[in-house]
Amino acid sequence: MKIGILRVGQVNLNVLERICENLGMAFPETECKLISETLALPREAFDVSRRQYRSDVILGLVKGYADKVETLTHVLGVVDVDIFVPGLNFVFGEAECPGKAALISLWRLRPEFYGASSNFELFVERGTKEAVHELGHTLGLTHCSNPFCVMYFSNSIFETDRKKSLFCNKCYLKVHEFMAGFGEKP
Repeated sequence: MKIGILRVGQVNLNVLERICENLGMAFPETECKLISETLALPREAFDVSRRQYRSDVILGLVKGYADKVETLTHVLGVVDVDIFVPGLNFVFGEAECPGKAALISLWRLRPEFYGASSNFELFVERGTKEAVHELGHTLGLTHCSNPFCVMYFSNSIFETDRKKSLFCNKCYLKVHEFMAGFGEKP
């Protein structure tokens, strides 16, 4: 599997480099690289009344990019703005399930967002969990009922902090099956 991390708008490169390194632990035999190109945040994604961005619109932009790049099997878009889907107050990310494109937001992953002191390691850990989670969806994984599995649905930062950055045994078997058959897919 070859994952490219794509910045959408202004995003801290140090965080992305660390997330890229960490993805290799969750996905064995995976190449991960930062894409040098940066996409602009689409204006039409911004909801003025909510002061947030629609994640589905940004994910569509990432999907369009992913469809044009044949050298990558998956593209993870990363934004540093507050995102939502209709019906929810916010989301940490969104992905095609299954598919090639995923999106995470760093906005609500910073400890400072919750009034805590800055903690770069915690910030990277949260970003990694969300990246693994959304990329898991691109492999066809749905939400897991195990609250410690990375595929557990995080409705709050507390649930993100509780879960691990790796798959539970049940989800890992699904990832392993996908990865084993990856070379056989067209």
